[in-house]
Amino acid sequence: MAPILRLYEDVFSSNARGVRLPALPRMIFIVHGAVSIAEKSIAAEETWQGSDIVSLTPGNEGATCWRWELSQDDSPSLLTGPGITSREKLSARLDTLPEGELLMRGDSVAFPPGGCAYLHTHQGPGIRCLIEGGIRIDTHDASTSYGPGSPWYESGPEPVFAQAAMDRPSRFIRVMILPRALIGKSSLQLVNEADKAKPRAQQYKIFTDAPIARP
Repeated sequence: MAPILRLYEDVFSSNARGVRLPALPRMIFIVHGAVSIAEKSIAAEETWQGSDIVSLTPGNEGATCWRWELSQDDSPSLLTGPGITSREKLSARLDTLPEGELLMRGDSVAFPPGGCAYLHTHQGPGIRCLIEGGIRIDTHDASTSYGPGSPWYESGPEPVFAQAAMDRPSRFIRVMILPRALIGKSSLQLVNEADKAKPRAQQYKIFTDAPIARP
């Protein structure tokens, strides 16, 4: 069975207690507030990545986290406890997982108003979630528009064209599972030869490029 990549949204109130997370490859992005993970303080717009059992404790003002996890389990890993609201935003079975050694990449992709990503593929699957602005994704002969907080899945080999909102900057956070040979390298491959000479509007910020065990 192919492994499953899941994205959760965990909201902690100011009086929520800490929780223990099982041993799974994961990346956590702090949307609002702050948390402590494995005794390290993580603020808004920062991330944590790891695969071990860890404890997560929200800060005094609470926190909202986006949590990506890779597993073989069909059951969602929702967090429970007083002051905690946890929901699964999206899950995807990774039928296009690359062969060989793997890498978990977490990054952000930002577009200026009207920016686009020309028709392209990636060398592995992943789940994205828009954090600001708006974006239209054209793939599988269909167009879908997303607003802040909306997630979507890209298989990797299936070509995608992305058009950002015309009137404001846009940015999404993503986690992809890639061949380990791509550490520090782009996974994007343009489909049309004519687009390779064009300037790219998007800007990238890599949070983590972490080797992971194959599920």
